[in-house]
Amino acid sequence: MIATLLFIGEESSDSKITLTDAPTWIIDPVDGTMNFVHGYPNVCISIALVIKKVTEIGIIYNPFINWNFTAKRGCGSFLNDKKISVSKTKELSLALVGFELGTSRNEEKGKVVMANANLLAPVVHGIRSAGSCAMNMALVAMGASDAYYEFGVHAWDYAAGDILVREAGGVCIDPAGGPLDLLSCRMLCASTPELSRELVDLIVQFDPKRDDE
Repeated sequence: MIATLLFIGEESSDSKITLTDAPTWIIDPVDGTMNFVHGYPNVCISIALVIKKVTEIGIIYNPFINWNFTAKRGCGSFLNDKKISVSKTKELSLALVGFELGTSRNEEKGKVVMANANLLAPVVHGIRSAGSCAMNMALVAMGASDAYYEFGVHAWDYAAGDILVREAGGVCIDPAGGPLDLLSCRMLCASTPELSRELVDLIVQFDPKRDDE
């Protein structure tokens, strides 16, 4: 007998999200919507299969540049069938860090975003913004970027990226340093635990409304 399959996606965003132990597909058909509208090629389809609240499979596909990222728990991460891994960067001074201004016009969040940009700029090697949570995480997984964090994203934005980064050897946690929560709307990923701890100690925190509230 096939277990009941559940689905969580951006179309669910107007209602309270519940993540159970049942096999659940978490899907964002267009991650990077503003990029898509403008023809900017950082646009992804993001798909994750979560069972008992653990991500088992992740797929991030960018059709503009034909990058297909895949990961399965315990089997590694791949880009177009070639195995990928995170960088070995441990220090912020050597790190290329991704972050987003975001589309939210929340004044409090905007202040936190700019405060963090001002904190990061003098101490990191560089800052980048891909305009897509899934793409930012895929870049960390392939070693092109060293870390990425964001407040105000949703499960469908980062569930696939979570397993992609972890299977590539990186870490995914809450920006305050605790375990990653797929419904918290907060995430941080990095190539190494050392780099993640430096980021956690530096950035100003922000608590968006959770997806299960």
